[in-house]
Amino acid sequence: MKQTTIKSAVSLSGVGLHTGQEVTMTFNPAPENHGIKFQRIDLPNKPIIDADVDNVTDLSRGTTLEQNGGKVNTVEHVMASLAGLEIDNCLIHINADETPIMDGSSQYFIKALKETGIVDQDAEREYFTLPSNIYYTEEDRQVEMIAMPLDDYRLTVMVDYNSPVLGSQHASITSIKEFESEISSCRTFCFLHELEMLYNNNLIRGGDLNNAIVIVDRIIQDDELENLAKMFNKPKVEVKKEGILNNVDLRFHNEPARHKLLDLVGDLALIGVPIKAQIMAARPGHAANIAFGKKIKALIKKTRSQVNIPKYDPNKVPVYNTQDIAKMLPHRSPFLFVDKVMEMSKNHLIAIKNVTFNEPFFPGHFPENPIMPGVLIIEAMAQAGGVLVLSQVPDPENYNTYFMKIDNAKFKDKVVPGDTLIFRLDLIAPVRRGICVMKASAFVGDRLVCEAELMAQIAKK
Repeated sequence: MKQTTIKSAVSLSGVGLHTGQEVTMTFNPAPENHGIKFQRIDLPNKPIIDADVDNVTDLSRGTTLEQNGGKVNTVEHVMASLAGLEIDNCLIHINADETPIMDGSSQYFIKALKETGIVDQDAEREYFTLPSNIYYTEEDRQVEMIAMPLDDYRLTVMVDYNSPVLGSQHASITSIKEFESEISSCRTFCFLHELEMLYNNNLIRGGDLNNAIVIVDRIIQDDELENLAKMFNKPKVEVKKEGILNNVDLRFHNEPARHKLLDLVGDLALIGVPIKAQIMAARPGHAANIAFGKKIKALIKKTRSQVNIPKYDPNKVPVYNTQDIAKMLPHRSPFLFVDKVMEMSKNHLIAIKNVTFNEPFFPGHFPENPIMPGVLIIEAMAQAGGVLVLSQVPDPENYNTYFMKIDNAKFKDKVVPGDTLIFRLDLIAPVRRGICVMKASAFVGDRLVCEAELMAQIAKK
């Protein structure tokens, strides 16, 4: 599958559910690997906010993102529409701090995005396939969520509010391709007893009986109906026989459960990577959705950090031994830091450095707590990279490699006597005019201890 974006910009206008502000939001095409981002074009410097679970700062009545001095409230319906249409890259301009509520669902966003058109890009979409079950529970709220491995994306939601009107409901989709027809038109809802609390806390200022389902879960008096009519600027408010306040008919008999599934799709889209899994959620809400999403994202980061962990088999015959390496590199003891090359292709290399207590730097570098200097780990990775590029010329003994630049160097953990350093070097780009750029990583076992991007020049002696 290819990554996708939209053909051209498309705008929608409306009011924010909680702020009541007039807002215009514009979906814009974005390049490959851009992801979904919001941009507050009404603020100085026009800050960009990544649609990422790590940027969620408030979950009181919706999902709020905040970054770089800008924030956007109630993003879940917008994110659900993008996820439902499998749009990977989009920049969303917005001129207020809350997305427009429209009719309380995602259908208007879906319609606008489809009308402008969705286009394939050159880069492939990268899915994350769940390797094992992930659980999330909140005992006090009786929330239970599980993600299970599956070669697709299926979701099931179950809700039970102990309400005689709402009762127990469930909703499900067997593929994200069902989102548009089965879920996108389902509106947000709340109970009557929540309305006054929300209003008194300066929320639902943009609320309207046309953009939310209000469930009447108790007997209501005429004077309360009059107050509600004033709250919503309606001449009259009444309770329909189904226990719904003054609304048009429900779009599905289980519309509230379907909307909870919509919210779940939108919140989990903030993971930032399309996932392949079966999700089952009992009594989900925004706080649980985001906490669950963070657990999945943490697993993705951990799994991806282990993807290129090289494995060292001491019984394997090396590609180059120490004598071979000495014929390529000008370095000698005590400054030759590569013992063996275990694996090599045109674009990558895996090499070994055995760290022993009799290294000449240990007596002077934390002698009571010997630690290999980080600069020497960088030097060792660079020497391994030198072997990679010099192995591709017919007379490596006539060349030297010289450092030009070190970028993004990070020291993750200490290296001590007895450790075996495993280096992985990958060419980031083809060698041009003698310039090579490499991604270098150093491991001890499964631990990443150091990484950096190295630039060097190959020059004749």
